[in-house]
Amino acid sequence: MAIEMLTPAGAARTEQESGALYATIQQFYAHQMQLFDAHDAERWAGTFTEDAVFVVPTLDEPVRGRAALAANVRRNREQQERGGEQLRHWIGMLDVRPQADGTLRTRAYALVYATPRGGESRVSRVCVMEDVLVRSRGKWRTGSRLVTRDDLAPAAAVAA
Repeated sequence: MAIEMLTPAGAARTEQESGALYATIQQFYAHQMQLFDAHDAERWAGTFTEDAVFVVPTLDEPVRGRAALAANVRRNREQQERGGEQLRHWIGMLDVRPQADGTLRTRAYALVYATPRGGESRVSRVCVMEDVLVRSRGKWRTGSRLVTRDDLAPAAAVAA
């Protein structure tokens, strides 16, 4: 995995540069989540690094690598088709923190809406998503993702 440095370590970003970076990362997540919700498995997995690690509390172990990420999306599609629900993910309250090594640490809230066929949408899950983003082959990609769910988090973690 090649990481590209955008700003030398310790260099200050101007407000304009920070705003442009923030908008770029918002667009990255909008594109990534729309691919996920459309079950476009390979293209969604392509927004991650080759060796990405995805940790979510509903899986027994972390998902590692693009092939496993794509397989997980296909499994999700089958489950949703059987259950008759469409899921949509909304990312908000995004915090982007550039790191000295050129990576970005992001933290955002992720709301998952479920809409049954012929029914009304409802919030299904409220999550926190923490990523490390890296520049690889000229694009931002997710190197690691940790998702926590409010309904599955210990009481002390929710209060923090």
